[in-house]
Parts: sequence; structure tokens; C-alpha cells
Amino acid sequence: MPDPHKRLNTIRRAIELTRATPGRAGGIITPERVDEVMVVGDLHGNLSAFTEVLRRAALDRHPGRHLILQELIHGKLMYPGDGGDRSHQLLDLFTALKGQYPDRVHLILGNHELSEMTGRVIVKDGETLNEKFRAGITTAYGAGAGEIFQAYKELFAALPLAIRTANRVFVCHTIPDGDSLDALDLDLLAADTWPPEALERHGTIYALTWGRDTAGETADRFAAMVDADWFITGHQPCDEGFRLANHRQIIIDGTNPFPAYCLFPTTKPMTIGSLLRCVRILGGADG
Repeated sequence: MPDPHKRLNTIRRAIELTRATPGRAGGIITPERVDEVMVVGDLHGNLSAFTEVLRRAALDRHPGRHLILQELIHGKLMYPGDGGDRSHQLLDLFTALKGQYPDRVHLILGNHELSEMTGRVIVKDGETLNEKFRAGITTAYGAGAGEIFQAYKELFAALPLAIRTANRVFVCHTIPDGDSLDALDLDLLAADTWPPEALERHGTIYALTWGRDTAGETADRFAAMVDADWFITGHQPCDEGFRLANHRQIIIDGTNPFPAYCLFPTTKPMTIGSLLRCVRILGGADG
């Protein structure tokens, strides 16, 4: 069993470093000293893909490379004997990485992290993912599970909403639905904390993590609102690991069988076509 006290220290340090990330203003990070960005699709407990991501990212050999992760929790990898979901292990890896590369490793807020913050139940295939997640933490940390779970929630509350690059790429979990754009409180993107109503259905933070509208018109409107040209998002499954959602947006998926990432330069102008050519499949023929 991992030492819960050591793990708590690592998580709490990661929370501090996440809030103090250079280039952060409220919920948006504009990375400093960056040459390229590697964006990974929703991993959802995909430990083998995470391991391969770290190998390919090779952060120790690429000092100008930043790694952006999203949706690490709620997965299919389980402990034996109905011991729950092992996806917390990806959070533990992230918090260790944040301590090692505090300026260059980022985890952005997704709807599954938001669900744990707010207690909103997510059910998939007849199973409550929140219960499986909590059970896995209990299996791993025993009597220390309550403190660990609370620390995870504090980490989620500290996560940024998006990463913005100098060449006008906006990396966020999803684009809000078109019918929610008029009600968005854009001041919350610059805020360090969010009021409870912003986290609930019809709230701004909810809209920024739960939307599924991929219409080109919606992407155009949101691009004008956040002063961006291109979006790389997750949130929606992709049969082939990624897909071109519209003329501004690429969706990437980090789950099996085709977990994907996008590694693109930040030092030159990009188009949606050039971004699409930067997408790779982990373990695919191009690997």
C-alpha cells in the first residue's frame, strides 16, 4: 500500500505548483519558454497509454516541450475483487510529474473532474463511475483514503480551464454548446476561484467542460470570445483516435484502441490542416 502521508505531500505540492504555473492568469495558462506542445486526449485510466505518452514526450530531452493532459480519471482498469477503479494512479503520476516539471506539465479541467468536485453522478454501462473511483482510492490507501480523496478534489479545483499558445491555439476540454454562449461569464476565465453556481448545469464552468456542440458557427463564435483561431479538445470519443470536428476544432481521444496526441510547434503560424498533420496514434504504424 502506498504511504498516504507521502502521497498527500505530493498532491498538495502539485496543487501549489498548479496555481503558481508561470503564465497563468486565472483559469488560462499562456506557457512561457515553450517551443512545442504535446496535447493528449482523455486518458480515463489508460495507464499503458500514459506510460507511452511519457516516453514519447521525453521531457528530459526536450526542454522547450510542454505536455498537456486531460481527463485522467474514471476508467476501465480495475483492482481485483471489485476493488474499484485504478485511474487515481494517473493522478498520482501527474502530481509527481508536476513536481518534476512544474512549468511544463499541465492538467486541464474536464467534466469528470468537475463531477467529483460537485458530487454529480456519472453513470456508464450501468455503473456509477464516482463510486468505482472512490473504491479504488480506498483499496490503495485504506484508512487514509478520505484525506487523499479530499486532496484530489482540491487539486481539481486548482486546475486551469485552458492552455493558450502564442500561435493562437486554444487547448480546452470542449467548446460550450451554442445555446449557452450568450450566458457565459467570461470574467470567470480570469478568476482564481469560481462560485458554486458556475459549476452547476447552465453555469459557465459547467458549459466549458460538458458541451458537445461541434457546429462550425459555434466554434467561430467561441473563437471570437476567447481570441483564438484553433481549438484542440477532448471530451468526445473518436473511433479512430481523433477527428476533425469543424474548420477550427480537432478532437483527440486518449482511450483504447487508438489513443491519440497532437504534438505541434508554437513558434510559427498554424492552420487547422497543419495541426491535423501533427496528430499521432500511440502504438500506431506511425509510432
